[in-house]
Amino acid sequence: SGAANPPVRRVAIFGGTHGNELSGVFLVKHWQENGAEIQRTGMEVKPFIANPRAVKKCTRYIDCDLNRVFDPDNLGRTVMEDIPYEVRRAQEINQIFGPKGSDDAYDLIFDLHNTTSNMGGTLILESSRDDFTIQMLHYIKNALAPERCPVLLIEHPSLKYATTRSVAKHLVGKYEK
Repeated sequence: SGAANPPVRRVAIFGGTHGNELSGVFLVKHWQENGAEIQRTGMEVKPFIANPRAVKKCTRYIDCDLNRVFDPDNLGRTVMEDIPYEVRRAQEINQIFGPKGSDDAYDLIFDLHNTTSNMGGTLILESSRDDFTIQMLHYIKNALAPERCPVLLIEHPSLKYATTRSVAKHLVGKYEK
């Protein structure tokens, strides 16, 4: 059998990937002031506002959707180009929490969103082949029981995700009504 996966040591919690989705913004700001609530022994847990300009304006984004620009073309664009704010921000996030696809990348990014759909608290999973993430979602579902917490699998066999959370080795989105 192969070597066990290395332990998860560095976790980021993102809010404000979309600046008008306020649950994540509120929680991240709360945890920035009350960090003891999310700290765990042997782990670094970093609460982070992903799109501060959009949060300040309470708008989804400034120039383009931050949750769609974490692809090699955008991450590789040069500073000299006149690039959209969110592309520049994606590059900054990739420097802090990545680089995407590298051993240095954060182990997990938990990206908090809101939706207008009446779906309650829902976990979004992009890979059914990531054992750690599946075990973590199972743990979360048990911890929330008897409250419903569906898991939505949005796996695509050939699509390379360009979401904010795709910078990490393991990716999870959490959506709240």
